[in-house]
Amino acid sequence: MEFSEKIGAFPKVTFQAACDTIVRYIRKIGEDGNMNGRIRNKTIVITGASGGLGEKIAFACAKNGANLVLLARSLEKLEKIKAEIEAAYSVACDAIRLDVSEHEKIPAVFDAIYSRHGNIDILVNNAGFGVFDEVQDIRMEDVRGMFDVNVIGLIACTKAVAPHMQQKRAGHIVNIASQAAKMATPKSSVYAASKFAVLGFTNSLRMEMSRFGVYVTAVNPGPIATHFFDIADKSGTYRKNIEKFMLDPEKLAEKIAGAMFTNRREINAPQWMNAGSMIHALFPGFVERLGRNAFFKK
Repeated sequence: MEFSEKIGAFPKVTFQAACDTIVRYIRKIGEDGNMNGRIRNKTIVITGASGGLGEKIAFACAKNGANLVLLARSLEKLEKIKAEIEAAYSVACDAIRLDVSEHEKIPAVFDAIYSRHGNIDILVNNAGFGVFDEVQDIRMEDVRGMFDVNVIGLIACTKAVAPHMQQKRAGHIVNIASQAAKMATPKSSVYAASKFAVLGFTNSLRMEMSRFGVYVTAVNPGPIATHFFDIADKSGTYRKNIEKFMLDPEKLAEKIAGAMFTNRREINAPQWMNAGSMIHALFPGFVERLGRNAFFKK
């Protein structure tokens, strides 16, 4: 073999190997949630941050260098998470007690955050809960509770940051809705109604805020492996039936953090469930007949 042939073959193999390495690296970054430099040193407020998805979002944002304000009912739990975040990452983390169902207290809490931190770059409206019962069995206390937290509390928190973001012509509001906002199923009529309200609000808000350069994203997850079902599904039947399909909250949180400060309209997970919701929108009667037995397994 001529030397020129050898020298010609060598770079070809090396280039292919380099390409393979780059592809693997890109995939690895994707798996790790993609380090999002856009949120480094930004101030992110997260409601419902004392556990579940909210806690995982906090860690995912901290990993990307964001400063955090964590809000939830349990200050004790928040302080523990704050300590863990500050020990693991070089970011500032604040913990403030807020029950978003106490709507009258929300403006003062957000005023205090602005006074202390100067700005709120991103708001993650994560606080929420569900109770799965058929309409004749559900307690009105739970009906009011779901709307107070999932809808009115979310709107009140959004209202507290919207004027500031409009004035600065920058910001991002992330609302945690649900796949239940796209396809309602039996035993979740009230929960689905609250999440339909969240998604409708988010879609309208997106158009309103787009005039000011503010991003608005809806996150529509299916069932997540968190303590959500301790309240929503006290019998444990639904969780048992869908456990193998549950989303990993850490992976979902990384996806949410990776989308911050992008013009991402929605994050839907898992994709197969979102596809089912789209098919239901086109052929509702067919899907409801086909899935009748499965839907009642809550």
